[in-house]
Amino acid sequence: MKNVKSANYWQIDHKIKNILGIEGVVVLPSAEAWQKFKWVKSLFKEKPKEGYFLWVKKQISFPLTTCITIASPKISQNLTNLLVIEKGLRIKANITCNAAENNLYGSHKAKGKMILKEGASLEYSHFHQWGEKDFVSPDYEFILEKDSKLVYTYKNLLPPENLILKTTIYSGKNSSSNINFLVNAINSKIRIQDTLILEGGNSQGIVKLRLVARKKSDIEAISEIVAKNIVKGHLDCQGLLVDKDSKISLAPKLLCQNKNAQLTHEASIGRIAEEQLIYLRMRGLTQDEAIKLIVTGFLEIK
Repeated sequence: MKNVKSANYWQIDHKIKNILGIEGVVVLPSAEAWQKFKWVKSLFKEKPKEGYFLWVKKQISFPLTTCITIASPKISQNLTNLLVIEKGLRIKANITCNAAENNLYGSHKAKGKMILKEGASLEYSHFHQWGEKDFVSPDYEFILEKDSKLVYTYKNLLPPENLILKTTIYSGKNSSSNINFLVNAINSKIRIQDTLILEGGNSQGIVKLRLVARKKSDIEAISEIVAKNIVKGHLDCQGLLVDKDSKISLAPKLLCQNKNAQLTHEASIGRIAEEQLIYLRMRGLTQDEAIKLIVTGFLEIK
């Protein structure tokens, strides 16, 4: 991670390498926050073993950053993370989780809560990069209070052997969310379950998935929007099969509990068109270079 020593929270294996608190932002290990603040205990089922606590109380002009790394063989991380954004603040966060080497056989489990108070705004970029034998299981909840806004992008171009990704968004009155999942599966088993719950009146959200399956990969994605009020929601699920030994399953689901809600979805699974490859090959690219270029373009959210 570039400039990692300036990260607000930096952990390698089980050791905290750096904590950088700044004016208006409380940064603590989750276990210490659990001891220090009574209200934190109500958000955690039990005392955290490891992980970070970020409490943003004043406006800052630069992104929050955290970095969690596995650097030793057969490390098993079990993180509990909490991010709280106070009323009316506009915050960006760059969150990186990765393996330092390709063959560490590590395990990374993380449960997190991200709370946006009334009128808050969060642009949350979540980057993963793992070794080909790792196991990774993030489970995150986003709680959007009245008039809050969330842009969340999960991007994983080097996935582990097994990835179980669960994401739940609870949307309050007049809140909005833009959720993006970008995964390039290479000899991986991927399970994605995302649920957008539109609870508050006039809340709205869009969920986009761009999933690429390569080299005997198996991707299953279950995406759901639940409408509990007069709301608007849209699912956009797209898969790209690069070779015949891989497979993708997309299961978009809309659950409407209010007759005035508007929910829509679109889903497609395709392959790389032969004419695209021919066009790029004629311009001097090799087969692998052409495929890489097409995949890179597919994994960009427009």
